[in-house]
Order: sequence, then C-alpha cells, then structure tokens
Amino acid sequence: MTLSLSEKEEQLFQTLAAAAADIGVPAYVIGGFVRDKFLNRRTKDIDVVCIGDGIALAHAVAEKFNPRPEVHFFKNFGTAQIKTEGVEIEFVGARKESYSSDSRKPNVQPGTLADDQNRRDFTINALAFSLNKENYGAILDPFDGLLDLKDKIIRTPLQPEQTFSDDPLRMLRAIRFATQLDFHIEKHCLDSISNQKERLQIVSKERIADELNKIMMAPKPSIGFLLLKKTGILDMLLPQLTALSGVEYVDNKGHKDNFFHSLQVLDNIAPNTRNLWLRWAALLHDIGKARTKKYEKGHGWTFHGHEVLSAKMVPKIFKHLKLPTGDKMEYVRKIISLHHRPISLTKENITDSALRRLLFDAGEELEDLMTLCKADITSKNQEKKKRFQANFDMVQQRLAEVEEKDRIRNWQPPVDGNEIMATFGLRPSKEVGLIKTAIREAILDGVIPNEHAAARQFMLEQAAALGLAPQKPES
Repeated sequence: MTLSLSEKEEQLFQTLAAAAADIGVPAYVIGGFVRDKFLNRRTKDIDVVCIGDGIALAHAVAEKFNPRPEVHFFKNFGTAQIKTEGVEIEFVGARKESYSSDSRKPNVQPGTLADDQNRRDFTINALAFSLNKENYGAILDPFDGLLDLKDKIIRTPLQPEQTFSDDPLRMLRAIRFATQLDFHIEKHCLDSISNQKERLQIVSKERIADELNKIMMAPKPSIGFLLLKKTGILDMLLPQLTALSGVEYVDNKGHKDNFFHSLQVLDNIAPNTRNLWLRWAALLHDIGKARTKKYEKGHGWTFHGHEVLSAKMVPKIFKHLKLPTGDKMEYVRKIISLHHRPISLTKENITDSALRRLLFDAGEELEDLMTLCKADITSKNQEKKKRFQANFDMVQQRLAEVEEKDRIRNWQPPVDGNEIMATFGLRPSKEVGLIKTAIREAILDGVIPNEHAAARQFMLEQAAALGLAPQKPES
C-alpha cells in the first residue's frame, strides 16, 4: 500500500530525502503523520527518524530552504526541530530503550529502524515511510499496523505487559487513541491496562491531565471515560465520578444512573462547544449527587442542593488532577453552581426579578450555562425532550427581553462605592457596603430602574436611614 501525498507534501518529502542522501544517513517518516494520512486526518507534524545523527539531518534539511529555518535542537536528547511552510518537523536518530521499574525516563542507545519501531507505543504508530533511494515511498509495517488501521484496533508492537510497564502513560494513550479514533483496544492490551494500572503512580499528574483533556475533547468523550472505568483507572483518578454509578430502589422507585447520565450530558454538549472547561463542567455538573441522594417517603429520590455541593467539590478535584486552579477552575465551579437555575425557571411563573438575578449571576457565562442546560436533557421520551427544549427556548427569550430592557448582564452599578464615599465623606466602611448592596438589590428586584439618577436618589434615601447626610447640599 502506498501513501497518498499532496504535491506540497511530495516536494517536502523529496527535500527530506535529498538532505538525508547528502549526508549519507538512511531516513524515514514515522508515526503519527503516516497513520493520519492513511486515516485521511489532517496533520502538520512530521516525525523523521534516521540511522545516525538526527541533529545533523535537521541542519542538512534546513540548508535546502530559502529562507533557512532556524534549527532548534536538544543535544542531550539527540532531537531537533524545524518549522517551515506551516509544517513542524522533528528529527531523531533511531534508538533502542531500556527502563527501570520506577521511572518513565529510558536509558537510550543508538539503534536500528527495527529497534525504533519496537519501542513505539502502538502498531498504528510504528508505520514508517522510506525516504531512501532504493525503496523510496515503501511502507515498512513490521507489526501489521495497516491491518489494525483497517480493523480499527489499538494494539502494542511488543507484549503489552512490557510496553505499558516501560511507560505507563501509554495505557492512557491507548484509551485516548481509542476515543479519538473510535477504535477498540485489543483484549490482551485492555486486560494488561487493568492489571498494570497502579504503574500510573510513577507518571506525573500533569501528563495524566493532558491525556484526560485530549479524551475530553474527542467527538464522543464517553468512549474514553467508559474505558477508564472498565480498567479501574477512573477509580484512581476521579472516584467522585464512579461513586455516581448504579441505581438504588426503595418501594420499587429508582433513580437514573447518574454516572451514565453525566457521560451522556458530556456527549450531548461535545458537538456544540470546543470549550474544554465547559466540557469539564458537563462531566462534573452532578458530581455531588452521590452525597445528597435521599429517599423521601411518598415522594421518591431527591438530590437537594447537589449543585451547591458539586460546585464546592470542584477545587479538590482540580487540585488532585493538577488541572488549572485559577480562572478556569472558577469558571467550571460557577457554571456548575448555576446549572439548576434555568431548570427551575422552566417550572414556575417566571418573574422579571428572577430573570434579572440569573443575568446578574451568570454574566458572560450565560450562553455557556444555557448550552449545558440543554445538554442536560437526557430523557429517552422524545415528547418530554421537546417540551424541555421549548421551555429553555422560552427562558432564553425572556432573558433576552429583560436584558434589553434592564441591561443587567455584566452589570456595573450606576452608583459605585467611590461616589458613595465622595458624597458622604466616608472611607471604605460597612455603611458603604450596605448602601451598595441596597442599590443592587433594588435594581434586581425592579424597585428602581438601572439608571444613575434613580440609583442616586435611592442612595440618598438609604443613607438618610443610616443617619448619613451629604457633605455638601445637592445642587
């Protein structure tokens, strides 16, 4: 089988081949680029392995271009990188590796192409395209990677026990590739992941988080999270999520399986957003239900306050997974804390006050919040789904109407603390806070319009009630 290259790619490969011939080193394009070309996936990263000095080859390739691209090289690792015409090319000498049991860092020695292919994580990533004159364009496939691409299989080149023990992160990479490509993991490999999952303890949390984020951004993230659960890895990384599994019955009344519901919400939201953190909010939005679950006689199962507890659980989860603990975490926490508010508005006569408060609290995150709420509709009853969707559409319409009238979203007070202090000759104090809060609540409740004149008059009235008078008579 041959690789179908564009005219631009063919020219680039010919340049690579010429540079390798100039310095007399056999060279091959290997790994992800070859795999993705066979899968018709776009890729701009090219890995080149040579039987010799990868840094020297990078410099030889750079000399073929005008202007000459800068060569970034890392002598300790024997790797180099150039960027040209929108393509990133990495060069390395073929090598063989050995590992100690307590580290992912290999002992590296120069090797053959076969050695280099043996050390690859999966058969589909061991495919090599020859850049050499005697067999240019030949696909070197010692482990039937092309057949695995055809059959949609993730399999290791060597015994999975060795491959995964050498670098335990490969277990998560197997799950990530299965998720991204919608492949299945060969049974021996999957069993080996389950058996060796404890080896992940030598992998940094940052590298694990990177793989989780890639799973999260796949077209159907639930594939990965189900594999993580099946192998027992999810219990190690996110036990709060697996705690949602299962259905309990009392008086023949059961509740939905909140683990599968969470995954369905994540899958529902995936086609509608590339926002990684909104997807995290979707996965974790019901994380507090395991601890708030209660059976009430005559009523059934309840999860009162689960959205509040779920939001409180986010910082600990993010810290454990080494996810960002700043604005990104606060965004997830905020979305989760508010996710029940629009739902409650569909079940009552909506007052302008309730809508103003949601606009005020959600601010810039309102659209993302509504996207999550719509993804949260997982009923199999199509009529019920249509009714819920119509209710959310109605809430969004009312929110737009109130915002146009009252301008509450991303609200800035028409009278701020500086004006209050200047008017009454105050320093920052409890009285200033009381007046500011009273103005905000009056606007949200519709007592006064969101306008400076009305807010200033209300400020004077509130200050008088506190025994405060303006420093100077109002003109």
